[in-house]
Amino acid sequence: MNFLDFLKDKLLLLTLQAACMLASAAFLYATGYPAASIGILLFCWFLILSVWLLGEYVRRRRYFRQLERILEDADQKYLLGELMPESFRLEDRLYRDMIRRSSKSVIERIHAVEDAGKDYREYIESWVHEVKAPIASICLLCEKQKDDTGRRVLMENRRTENYVDMALFYARSDEVYKDYLIKETTLQDTAEEVLRKNKYYLIENRIQAEVRCPDTVYTDVKWIAFILNQLILNAVKYRRNSGARIRISTEKESHGVLLTVEDNGLGIRPEELPRVFDKGFTGTNGRIRGQSTGMGLYLCRKLCGKLGIRIGAESAEGHGTRITLEFPVSDYLMKH
Repeated sequence: MNFLDFLKDKLLLLTLQAACMLASAAFLYATGYPAASIGILLFCWFLILSVWLLGEYVRRRRYFRQLERILEDADQKYLLGELMPESFRLEDRLYRDMIRRSSKSVIERIHAVEDAGKDYREYIESWVHEVKAPIASICLLCEKQKDDTGRRVLMENRRTENYVDMALFYARSDEVYKDYLIKETTLQDTAEEVLRKNKYYLIENRIQAEVRCPDTVYTDVKWIAFILNQLILNAVKYRRNSGARIRISTEKESHGVLLTVEDNGLGIRPEELPRVFDKGFTGTNGRIRGQSTGMGLYLCRKLCGKLGIRIGAESAEGHGTRITLEFPVSDYLMKH
């Protein structure tokens, strides 16, 4: 708030004061008061008004600056009404009361939305657990059928299971801390297990897969397996027609372990690369093939953020894509 804006706000008061000063001067002059006395009176009036305006401006500016600091420091800014400082002005007290009532309504609405979201997530989780039973049964039945039909049904069943897992992990992605278990994880075993689950899908699409992950990290096996599964499925989805390869490897760095999932597929256009982790973004290849939901890499980035893992992407159109996961490891663990 600057002084000019303050004066504009007081324009009506200043106009009234000026009119009163002119009327008083005219009245005193008409009743025979000396012009010098009238001038002194008007000067004193103007001086008192100026001092009052300056003091009022300083008080109001200090008050609103205090409000701004409170608002900037508050984590939940909709609670401003509860944090507003006391004021002797009736106008401030009325505003504070109205803001408090408005904030209360907002809080009640937020709680209602949170409760509805919680109920929906619980329903999704319950539904996923229920639907996983018939998916597992179909898998067992198809394992006994060694013909082409059994393998094709198994592949489609695996795709269905992947979409179900995406729904479950998306529902839990905001509350990862309630579902994960951090422990020493061998990335070689985790990657091989994910490839084993997708073996028929890889064979069907003639994908050669190589795993060289001798390093261990401290993370949650289930969540990392889901992330790796999404990256492998993306590599298969955007493969080249012949000689397709996937390479999963790790490398120790000064303060962590770098896991790389690299393919020699279609690659990503340079202008699309910064957006591959955005929610719902499918890209040119996804629109052409019509199999992309735009959720796989988005979920990977979201889960990596919750687990403290940095994820990045490098690609050259027509030459493949490389996704990197950087697991932070303390100096003590790196030395032992």
